[in-house]
Amino acid sequence: MPTKIDIPRKSIYRLSIYQRCLHRLRENRVDTVSSAALAKAAGVKSTQLRKDLAYFGQLGTRGLGYNVDALSTTIGDVLGQNKLQPVILVGVGNLGSALLHYGGFRKEGFEIAAAFDLNPKKLPSLKVPVLNMSEAATFITRHHVKMAILTVPANNAQSVTNDLVQHGIQAILNFSPTVLDVPEHVVVNSVDLAVELENLSYFIR
Repeated sequence: MPTKIDIPRKSIYRLSIYQRCLHRLRENRVDTVSSAALAKAAGVKSTQLRKDLAYFGQLGTRGLGYNVDALSTTIGDVLGQNKLQPVILVGVGNLGSALLHYGGFRKEGFEIAAAFDLNPKKLPSLKVPVLNMSEAATFITRHHVKMAILTVPANNAQSVTNDLVQHGIQAILNFSPTVLDVPEHVVVNSVDLAVELENLSYFIR
């Protein structure tokens, strides 16, 4: 197995932005793009883009720029998008249900393989199978799931996280409004919608 490149977390975040820009270029049948044009589309400086992409060696051609397909494939390999990545969702409330109806995950290489809730029988029928929380450990192991989306109430988030980590989850997208305590090998990205709105409100005049 090839050695995984050690890339800073902020650079990984920017790679996702570059990938979306490259997808738009591919949809518009653009074959090559300069570092300046890609950086502008991504909202970063050209020097930052070149620094981020330098982790993968010499990808571009001086005077010509980057081959869109080749660069997109390289970034997709790094982000794990070139094979379908199974993800589970825990907590099928209003937000969880909305995320289950979102069709964009598969396009980006992720598949919500199952959702889990304490009372799945009380929930309406969904395209994604909704199972009882007691079945999560077996499902995670059987399907080699490493990623989870957490949309449970704040008072349950830590105990649920402990169970997920214990059974092999290594990355969590956390929508619960609380800070999670996890081991060093587990990565958590938290999305607090109220905090984001509060930040935006500062700029309203």
